[in-house]
Amino acid sequence: MGLIRIEQMEFYSFHGCFEEERIVGNRFIVDLDMETDMSRACETDKIGDALNYQTAYDLIKEEMKTNSYLLEHIAYRILDTLFRNFPQLEKASVKVSKMNPPLGGKIKSVSVEISRSRQ
Repeated sequence: MGLIRIEQMEFYSFHGCFEEERIVGNRFIVDLDMETDMSRACETDKIGDALNYQTAYDLIKEEMKTNSYLLEHIAYRILDTLFRNFPQLEKASVKVSKMNPPLGGKIKSVSVEISRSRQ
């Protein structure tokens, strides 16, 4: 088993509960951990035997284009699409952070992290 980690993927998206957030948009950071069996890819050195993290990034990029009210919903959708597209994915954790959220004070970010295992 091995771990693939994609850190600090940055997107400008239009998520949030406030109408202004869905009009003006905001910066979001997504971090992803994916556990998978890497033994075949280690032996063959072929991308077809690996969980392709470029594809994972592209899937997340597409999910970030779909507006949501809640960070929880974004994280859930990301996990759904990853497990649907990667049958070799055993476990994944995704963290979605909204930068400078409009909470009435100076706040760097607010984050939601969700993990899932293949059952």
